[in-house]
Amino acid sequence: MDKKTFSEQDIRSKFITPALQASGWDLQTQIGEERHLTAGRIIVRGKLVVRGKNKRADYVLFLKPNIPIAVVEAKDNKHAVGDGIQQAITYAKMLQVPFAFSSNGDGFVFHDMTGQSPNVETNLPIDSFPSPDELLRRYQTWRGFTPEAQKTALHEYYDDGKTPRYYQMNAVNASIEAISKGQDRLLLVMATGTGKTFTAFQIIWRLWKSKTKKRVLFLADRNVLVDQTMVNDFRPFIGSMAKLSTNAKTIERADGTKEDLTLAMDSKRRINTAYEIYLGLYQALTGPKDHQKIFRELSPDFFDLIIVDECHRGSAAEDSAWREILEHFSSATQIGLTATPKETEYASNIHYFGDPIYSYTLKEGIDDGFLAPYKVIKCHIDRDIEGYRPERGQTDRDGNEVEDRLYNTKDFDRTLVIDDRTKLVAQRVTQFLKESGDRMQKTIVFCVDQEHAGRMRQALINENADEVAKDSRYVMRITGNDKEGLDELANFIDPEAPYPVIITTSRLLSTGVDAQTCRLIVLDREIGSMTEFKQICGRGTRVHEDTGKYYFTLMDFRGATSHFADPDFDGDPVQIYQPGPDDPMTPPDDPTPTVTEDDGEETTIVGGGPEPGIEEPAGLTPPSGTGPQPKIYVDGIGATIVKERVEYLDADGKLVTESLKDFTSKHLTRRFATLDDFLRRWSDEDRKQAIVDELREEGLDLDLIGQELGKDWDPFDLVCHVAFGAKPLTRQERANNVKKRDVFNRYGEQARAVLEALLDKYADDGVLNFDDTNILQINPFSQMGTQVELMRAFGKKQDYLQAVRDLQNALYDESA
Repeated sequence: MDKKTFSEQDIRSKFITPALQASGWDLQTQIGEERHLTAGRIIVRGKLVVRGKNKRADYVLFLKPNIPIAVVEAKDNKHAVGDGIQQAITYAKMLQVPFAFSSNGDGFVFHDMTGQSPNVETNLPIDSFPSPDELLRRYQTWRGFTPEAQKTALHEYYDDGKTPRYYQMNAVNASIEAISKGQDRLLLVMATGTGKTFTAFQIIWRLWKSKTKKRVLFLADRNVLVDQTMVNDFRPFIGSMAKLSTNAKTIERADGTKEDLTLAMDSKRRINTAYEIYLGLYQALTGPKDHQKIFRELSPDFFDLIIVDECHRGSAAEDSAWREILEHFSSATQIGLTATPKETEYASNIHYFGDPIYSYTLKEGIDDGFLAPYKVIKCHIDRDIEGYRPERGQTDRDGNEVEDRLYNTKDFDRTLVIDDRTKLVAQRVTQFLKESGDRMQKTIVFCVDQEHAGRMRQALINENADEVAKDSRYVMRITGNDKEGLDELANFIDPEAPYPVIITTSRLLSTGVDAQTCRLIVLDREIGSMTEFKQICGRGTRVHEDTGKYYFTLMDFRGATSHFADPDFDGDPVQIYQPGPDDPMTPPDDPTPTVTEDDGEETTIVGGGPEPGIEEPAGLTPPSGTGPQPKIYVDGIGATIVKERVEYLDADGKLVTESLKDFTSKHLTRRFATLDDFLRRWSDEDRKQAIVDELREEGLDLDLIGQELGKDWDPFDLVCHVAFGAKPLTRQERANNVKKRDVFNRYGEQARAVLEALLDKYADDGVLNFDDTNILQINPFSQMGTQVELMRAFGKKQDYLQAVRDLQNALYDESA
C-alpha cells in the first residue's frame, strides 16, 4: 500500500514505534507517546473562558521514567522526513534534553545539541535509530558525569502514578544533577501554585533512596505548610518522618480522613534523633534568647540536606535568626525554594544560594495554562485621588479637632480613618459578587492592618446580611491575633468547605496559603514590595477545574497593580547588591527592624524585618520620634468611585483594556491580513469546520464572540464582520439565497430534497460538516431513506460529496 495514504498515526504505529523498539527502547518504561507538555493557555474575556492549543510531543524518550533524554516528532509521509525537526527542537529545549528527531516513516533527521557530532544534523535510515546506551554515552560526556554522579542523577523517582509536569521534572533533575556533582547551595525559583512542595519531595526521595543524603530537614515558616506537607506530598515518608514541635495535632487530609502528626520533640523540647526526615518551623527551632535556639542541640553535621521553603522571607539577610540555622548546619547541602527571589538594594538570597539552578515564572505558568490568569479591576476613589483636607473646626468621632493638613492614600486607614471609604469598598466588593452570579466565590480582602481588617469585616457583614444570616462565617477576619479566624483558615482553603467565603486580613495570608478556589483578591492597602505583590497574586493563580476556577480577579483600590507595569514584575531575578566576602549583607547604617511572625502556634521575634514598603499589621501607628498614637476617625464626609477600568492579560502577558470583540478582531487580522486572505482560505478549505477548530485551538472560540454579541451568526459572517466590518447575514438568509438561485435544478427529486434538508439543517442548527455522511442517519434524512439510498440518488458516494461541496460554495458565494 502507498505509504503516502497513511495517516500520521499509522506512520507512528507501523514505522516509527517499531524502529524505536528495534533499537532497544522499552515501550513500557522508555517510550512516552503523545506527551502533553502544557495544558493550553487560559484566555479570559468577560465571563467567557477558553483554552488555547496545548503543546504535545509525539514521543518523549526516557532513560528512566521522568528522566527524559530525547524528543521525536512524527509527520505523515506527505511531509519530508525533516519537517518536524524544528518542533522537536522546541520541545527538547522545554525538557532540557539535547537530542531531537523528526521522521515521516522513511527515516530520521537527528539533531544533536551536545556538540559531539561533526554535523549538528544528520539523516539516519529508519532502522538506524540510536540505542538508549548510545544516547546515554553521548549524554554522559556532554554533562561530565562520573560513575558515582550518574548513579545519583539517574536514580528513580517515587512513582504513585502521578506524572510530574515538564517543569517539575526539569527542576528535580537539574537539582539532583547539580548535587551529584558536588554543588551544595541551590536556589529553585518556581511560581506560586506550580508545585514547589511536590518538587521538593521528589528531590528528597531520590537523594534519600540513593543514599546520597541520609538526614533531611525541611524548613517552613507557617504551621499550615508543615502540617499539610506531612499528610499530603510527604506522606510516603511516614515512619521515617517527624515534626519538630511539642504540640500534638490531628489534622484532616485531602481525602477527608484524619491523622495524628508524629512529633520529634517531647514536652521538655528534647529532640528524638531516631528519624531521618524532619519538618519544622523556623520559629520552633530558634528565637532571640539562647534557650530558644534548640537547633544547637544537634551536631552541625546531623543533617546533610536542608530544604528552605519560602526562602525569601528573611533567610536571605545575614543577621536573620533563620540564617543562623543554616549556618549551624553549613556542611549540609542547602536548597532554597521561592516564588519570588528577594532581590533588593540591601538583601539578596541569590548571594547566599547562588544563581537559580532552575526558574519557572508566573508568566511561563500562565502561558502554559498551568496557572490561572487574572483580570484587574482598578477602582479610583475620589478621596484617594483628591486627598482630604478637613474643614476648619472639623472634629473626629471623639470630638477632637482634626489636624489641618492634606491627608492622602498613605494616611487612610493608617493615621486617619474615613469610615465612608471603608463602606464604599465593601459595597463595591459585594456588588461584584452579586453581579458575578456567584456570591460563594472565595475572596480575600487585604487591609492596612488588623484594625482595618476588623472594620472591613464589619462593613462586609452589613452589606451581606442575607448571606451572614445563613451562616455567620460568611465573612470572617483572619489575622495573627484572631484565634477564631485562624481556626477557620483550614476551611477557607478547603475546596469542599463552603465557609468562610470572604475573609479580611492584613499580612497573614499574603504567602504560604494554598487557597485553590480563591477567585477574588481585593487590595485595599498599598504594597510597596514587588516580592509581596507577587506572593499576593499567588493566592489566586491556582487552577481548580473541579469547581470551574480558571481565572481570578484582582480588585485594586490603592493602585497596587501598578506593579504589573514594572518590567521586573516577572523578569528573571536580578542581583542588585553584591557584597564582597567580608562585607555585611546590609549596610551598617541600615537598621534591621523586627517583625512578629504569628502562625497560630508559636510566636517569636525573628530578624530580617518586613519587606520594604510593608507596614506592620498593628492597629496603632507610631509617627517618627513618638510612641504609638490612636487613629483619627472621621465620619460623614462621604466617598465615591469616580473611575473604574477593567484590564485583561493579552497574548503577550500584558494588561490591556480590551473587549472580547476587540481581542477577537486583533487576533483574526493577525491571522488573515485582509478580507481577501480570509475568503481565499475559506474557499480553499473543503471542510469549513477545520478553520473553526484551528481558531479554537489558538484560543479563539467563535461561539463565545457570538454569545457576547448576542448573534447566532455563521462563523464565516462572524469573522467577516468582527475582523473586517463586512455586513453579516443570518444563516437563514444564506440558506434562502441558495434556494432562490435554484442552483440544484440539475439533480433529481430525491437528491434535491436531500440538499434542501441540508440547507434547513444548516439554517436551524449551524451544521458545517456536510461532508460527514453520518448526518444522513438522523432526522429528517432517516425518514427519507437509508444512508446508501440517499447517496445513490446522486450517483456514487463521490458524486454526493461533490454536491455537498457545491452546496457549501453556494452558501458563501459573495458574488451572487
